[in-house]
Amino acid sequence: MKNSFLPYKRIVVKLGSNLLTNGGDCLDVEMMSSLVSQIAALHKKGLEIIVVSSGAIAAGRYKLGKANGIKGIPYKQVLAAVGQARLMNIYEQLFDKHDIVTAQALLTKADLADRAGYLNARNTILNLLELNIIGIINENDVVAIDELHEAKFGDNDNLSAMVANLIDADLLLILTDLAGLYTCDPRCNPNATLINRVDSITVEIEKLAGNAGSNIGSGGMITKIEAAKLATSSGIPVVIADGHQQDILVRISEGEEMGTLFVPAPKHYDSRKRWMVSGLCIKGKLTIDEGAVHALKQKNSSLLAAGIRASHGKYQRGDIVNILDESGVRLGCGITNYSSADVEIIMGKHSKQIATLLGHDSGAEVIHRNNLIIL
Repeated sequence: MKNSFLPYKRIVVKLGSNLLTNGGDCLDVEMMSSLVSQIAALHKKGLEIIVVSSGAIAAGRYKLGKANGIKGIPYKQVLAAVGQARLMNIYEQLFDKHDIVTAQALLTKADLADRAGYLNARNTILNLLELNIIGIINENDVVAIDELHEAKFGDNDNLSAMVANLIDADLLLILTDLAGLYTCDPRCNPNATLINRVDSITVEIEKLAGNAGSNIGSGGMITKIEAAKLATSSGIPVVIADGHQQDILVRISEGEEMGTLFVPAPKHYDSRKRWMVSGLCIKGKLTIDEGAVHALKQKNSSLLAAGIRASHGKYQRGDIVNILDESGVRLGCGITNYSSADVEIIMGKHSKQIATLLGHDSGAEVIHRNNLIIL
């Protein structure tokens, strides 16, 4: 069967650690060669391919074994530094056989949180594509810090969604060692059934992801669902599939239904709005009441102070904040006209009271509809 999102011109392919090691404790060159051959075949058909690759820490761990005296984050960073060179060396050799030039790009969340950095990264990757170079992207684990959660993507699933968002990809293809999203964990329950299509990522779908990770990779199905949620909210279809299946990349690129397809939202945002939706630079959260939810979703209204029930975090005028309903579900985001200190004073009040309460007035709207994105 064929899906309805063809043709794909620009594809982000995420390759997980469990796939690249083939379930072992080191990179499996034969498996990598098979994947590279498929990518090369798509490249020669004229498709634009960007690879987000895990495997650096696994490669470093195999090379070094146990490094005495180094623990925690510094140890992981050493593994990444050693393994990244090994990983890229293998990719370069494999792509050279197909006369394809590769380029390495190491990103951190901080690189993309700044609007200028976001655009610079976007321009670089788009230029690579224009020059028929296959970019291989990984998180810069050598400088990213786990404790500073806002400075780290946390896993390459989320990074792949950010990259797909960044370059306005036609498809995000996450290849792993499972065939997709199941009704329960297929490794524990033989009655698990593959879900072929997800039209909307609901709370129930998120619960199905479970909490299964691995001792090789940093993510599990949960992070893949998070990635799918981000990409589909930007209008990008996502497929999670088993990278071991024969010619999986070619078959999916031709429209064969394999794995689990996550259907994108019908809205298509420009680059600025995709940056806002990505959550890279969220500074706070606003919880709004049912009336405000209806006004934003059904009437395309601005967000007024009267509809705000709670403010979370520290933010300034011009910062981006998430908007939540009273059950905590994210509705969207927007650029606020007021700081968190001001919102604490005016929330729940009529717009006509703002000048009196604050001694100044930055507009009747806390978030104007032109600076508001509802997912």
